[in-house]
Amino acid sequence: MSTNLKVLVIDDDAVVGRSFNRVLSDKGYDVSTVLNGKDALSSIEENSYDVVFTDIKMPGMDGLEVTERIKARCPWTPVVVITGYGTQDNEEKASVLGASGFVRKPLTPEMIESITLKAVNDAASVKSSVREQEVAAEVVVEEIEVAANEELAKPQRNSMIKNVGLFFASPFIALGYVIALPFVGFYMFAKLGHEAYSKKQSTK
Repeated sequence: MSTNLKVLVIDDDAVVGRSFNRVLSDKGYDVSTVLNGKDALSSIEENSYDVVFTDIKMPGMDGLEVTERIKARCPWTPVVVITGYGTQDNEEKASVLGASGFVRKPLTPEMIESITLKAVNDAASVKSSVREQEVAAEVVVEEIEVAANEELAKPQRNSMIKNVGLFFASPFIALGYVIALPFVGFYMFAKLGHEAYSKKQSTK
């Protein structure tokens, strides 16, 4: 392994912790062990773990409660429940609480290595899938923003086109006024003359 992945083992039986340490340390993992749930939660506050293993039967806080609290604090951290008292009920509860796996003692070195690798790979797949969904959502949001900006820009674009059209048309409009002005003046002069003549004739 190119980088050391951090593993936390929670079990009141120190022999279990030593077994995990012996097997996984040789594979390049950095293994920490604690004997109860309280110490486990304290360790998780200070460290970031790639996978956590917890026994169910422990004094004080049991493994199911530990699993629930860890998943609440670190939802992406895989938690595997290990126990010598495996029952269907406990397995279902562990699954509901977000446990990544449920394995029964005794554990062989091969089991320890395989379940650790599976938990790490499953967590990586979930993170990758979530990231892909986040990227897809970001693309959709960007497309919506672009479409909204285009809609907002339409009135401004239409106004700009209108202004440009008026700018180019204004010389021709002015020229029209210049050409028409003499005719308008002649018309007004003729109209006034006609009105004056009619008024003069009416007074005779």
